[in-house]
Order: sequence, then structure tokens, then C-alpha cells
Amino acid sequence: MSTLKPVTHVIFDMDGLLLDTERLYTEATQVIASQYGKVYTWEIKVQLMGMKGHMAAQHIIDSLQLPLTVDEYLAKIIEQYNSIFPNAKALPGADKLVQHLHKHKIPIAIASGGAQDSFELKTTNHKELVSKFSHVVLASTDSEVKNGKPAPDVFLVCADRFPDKPKPEQCLVFEDAPNGVAAGVAAGMQVVMVPDPRMKEEMTKGASLVLKSLEDFKPELFGLPPYDA
Repeated sequence: MSTLKPVTHVIFDMDGLLLDTERLYTEATQVIASQYGKVYTWEIKVQLMGMKGHMAAQHIIDSLQLPLTVDEYLAKIIEQYNSIFPNAKALPGADKLVQHLHKHKIPIAIASGGAQDSFELKTTNHKELVSKFSHVVLASTDSEVKNGKPAPDVFLVCADRFPDKPKPEQCLVFEDAPNGVAAGVAAGMQVVMVPDPRMKEEMTKGASLVLKSLEDFKPELFGLPPYDA
């Protein structure tokens, strides 16, 4: 167990961590896969969690051998997203943790592999939650983010946009995916991982702490204000 160090700033991934959108991504992808008699498996999915849009699309096309170009695939998947993303629910403990950190004036931000248009759809019913964040960095549509996760770019850009520009070691990252954990570690940050229960244990390596749910997080472990008893 690594020694946990105090932090001053917190950066959250969004998909599969704050919002239950990973399940919706799977549903949408399977709708398209089914049109060609293919099955979108967990093994394929786990490799592309956190990737930028175009890269993930290419990976799905190659893995499932779909007779589509990236643009054709993206046009189909966006149609699916438009209908299902507005139904995204917050995951257990997400709202409580965000409200708690905000109340105690801990600077918080979102760093996601996603794109602006899908972010708007997913947060349709979560505007109040999103308003608590200092800023949001979306790797797929942010020109300053050159490389998607597992590269550290999105977290370094996100840290740099806090007004007081904290050092990487002052930032704590929350992630659900191996690519995201690798990105946080590469950025020089501590990472709390809340993996999908199907995730093999070796895929959680690198995280400073692994939890079953955000509800299990104890802020004081990282020098943050504890929950009021």
C-alpha cells in the first residue's frame, strides 16, 4: 500500500465515475454491433475506456471487423447517444463527495476523454452538479490536449487551469479505467480508482487506493476535510 499524501486540488474523470455512462456507451455500441451480427465484449471495451473518440471508434471497427469508416461509425453512434445520454444517472456517492468538497472550498475540476457535445447530453439533468466544478477539460474537443489517456495531457492541462496552478503532486485524481489511472500516474498525481466490478485486479495497479464505490471514500486520508459526522 503506497503512503497517501495530502492534496489541495481534486480532478474527476466523468464517465463511469461521476455518471453511470459507461453502461450507456456499451448499450449504444452493441446496437451498432448487432446490425452486423457482432458482439461488443467487455474485453474489447476495457481496452478503450478513456480513449479519445476517433481512436476508440477505430479500435471498435478493427476489433469487430465492421464494414464502416470511422466517420460512418461515429455518425451512427452519435444518433444512439442523442437518445440515451440524457438519461445518465449520477453514481452512488458522487453527488455527496462533490458537494462536500465544494462546500469546504476545495478546488475541483473534471478531466474527461469525451467531447463537448456528448458532455452536454450526459449532463442534461446534472447542471447543478457540474456548476460546482472550477472547469471542465474534454480531451476529444480541447485543442490543448494533444494526446488522450493513457497519456497524462488531459490531467496536466486540467491542473494548469486552476487559477493557483497547483503542482501535479498536489492533485488527487478519481478514475474508473486503467487508461485513466495510467494517465494520472504519468502526470505525477495520486489516483483513487473506482473500477467496474468486472475489472481484473491486475488492471487496478498503479492506483494509490482502490474503492468499490465513491461512497467508501474517506477525504481525510488525503488531508481533505472529513465528512461531518
